[in-house]
Amino acid sequence: MNLEEQIIPVIQKGFREVFGHEVSLEELGLQPTRKEFEGTYTFVMFPYLKVTKMAPEASGNKLGDFLVANSDLVTAYNVVKGFLNISVAQASWIQIFSDLYSNPNFGQLPANGKKVMVEYSSPNTNKPLHLGHLRNNFLGYSISEILKANGYEVTKANLVNDRGIHICKSMVAYQHFGNNETPQSSGLKGDHLAGKYYVIFDKEYKKQISELAAQGQSEDEAKKNAPLMLEAQEMLRKWEANDAETVDLWKLMNGWVYEGFEATYQKMGVNFDKYYYESDTYLLGKDIVEEGLTKGVFFKKDNGSTWVDLSEEGLDEKLVLRGDGTSVYITQDMGTCDLKFNDFGFDKSIYVVGNEQDYHFDVLFKIMRKLGRPYGEGLYHLSYGMVDLPTGKMKSREGTVVDADDLMHEMVTTAETHTKELGKIEGFSQQEAAELYETLGLGALKYFLLKVDPKKRMLFNPQESIEFQGNTGPFIQYSHARIASILRKAEQIGVNFKTDGFEGIDKLEDAERDLIIVLYDFEKKIKQAGEDYSPALLAQYLFDLAKEYNRFYAEQSIFNESDEKIQAFRVALSALTAKTIKGGMKLLGINVPDRM
Repeated sequence: MNLEEQIIPVIQKGFREVFGHEVSLEELGLQPTRKEFEGTYTFVMFPYLKVTKMAPEASGNKLGDFLVANSDLVTAYNVVKGFLNISVAQASWIQIFSDLYSNPNFGQLPANGKKVMVEYSSPNTNKPLHLGHLRNNFLGYSISEILKANGYEVTKANLVNDRGIHICKSMVAYQHFGNNETPQSSGLKGDHLAGKYYVIFDKEYKKQISELAAQGQSEDEAKKNAPLMLEAQEMLRKWEANDAETVDLWKLMNGWVYEGFEATYQKMGVNFDKYYYESDTYLLGKDIVEEGLTKGVFFKKDNGSTWVDLSEEGLDEKLVLRGDGTSVYITQDMGTCDLKFNDFGFDKSIYVVGNEQDYHFDVLFKIMRKLGRPYGEGLYHLSYGMVDLPTGKMKSREGTVVDADDLMHEMVTTAETHTKELGKIEGFSQQEAAELYETLGLGALKYFLLKVDPKKRMLFNPQESIEFQGNTGPFIQYSHARIASILRKAEQIGVNFKTDGFEGIDKLEDAERDLIIVLYDFEKKIKQAGEDYSPALLAQYLFDLAKEYNRFYAEQSIFNESDEKIQAFRVALSALTAKTIKGGMKLLGINVPDRM
């Protein structure tokens, strides 16, 4: 039972005995005391003044006196206006630290018996991954790890958009202009090679539109009649008819792309337990349309098309099947929902997709609930905003979208330059230095993209992200390396900090107590980040922890401390901080170095 859970019943008892009023435990809450005031927890008196029938300060004093007299945990209090600031006994913090330090599973909540699927990445196979995909992949991976730490059984899924007109555009351009080029012969990654032909298609298609327009066709007519577009549409029809030559080219080019994606995913440090392919799922969902008609959830219009009326749910009518019997996106998404549930029997299914799809998922989830799906309430869209770059900072190959591979490479290079300038690689071999640059560069990128609330549109500043000061990945990574060096020194000089009993410690310095308070919050933050689907909460926590440790390190000497028990305690406190930083950063998908 945590401290709040022990103090709140005493507050409840205080209301009963001091003010003669019954308050339910659910409506009582404590919040952390603000830094500028003395205390650990704050109880706000204002909502209860009708009950206490006293001024805010007098009410706080009465309740404070009761807590000190009736709880071993509460040693003192002060009242600032209507805020009752409660100080917790030093012995409690020493015991809490001892419990955390000896708990091998600190940072991992017990299994809750629930299954969750997190679907993220979902790339198109006609081009490489870009900056927006980085935010998507880092969010999806991190939220999966955070949910695992919350006790869920997690399946990471990737639904690959491997069919459709956009793939056919790359294929048509390759047939015309490819000259049997391969990733090996061109020296290009497979996804970049497919992307090259997608760009070529666009360029040549625009030329054809201009030529047709010059011959007197309107722009719309020219777009429809351009030979390349007609070829791409014909190719899609051939693919759907399973034409052998078309399917072979499709398999060849998609195979190149998957090899390229795999290399990018490895560099990103993300992975998947299950791949779904749109080429297998695009015909699903028609049986659900029939079911919806039978249940009276869907209805047919005169032209034979099938619709759902979501006006009671605050939306409008939505097409679920065309009159000619062909699918729309929502048709296959309904089918894929059922497919995923039949495969894994999840309690929750989270879709990590940009906020331009907010309406689509709102419709999909409302339809599945209307159809009475057992998993309907567990569907959740983790919607995120776009990522912008400072103008002129980075140019992509195509001049429009910033390529993920290029950006990751540039971040590692920037980390190298910055680290060398600061002289943080003395005594490193070439390989060790290269590993450090990768750890710092990718850590900077991931942390910067994850520290912002997913729902917000954000500006990624490469230069700012790599700084060793401020709210950055490298600041936290450097803090870990500093502690790791303290632990190495402690082992060298024989400090016995691996014990789990700190009986001789009866007094804490403020900086020691404050650091224990922050460490004590770790599992609470993991829980909150899981409930809110927000790695940003965990990122902020780790920044606060690193700052709190640096304050402790500045104020309290470790190796000049003459009392061996206090010295061992401070090294142990450092060790738990390092373990927490490492574990927390791992949940964000970020590695931390042991030396710098």
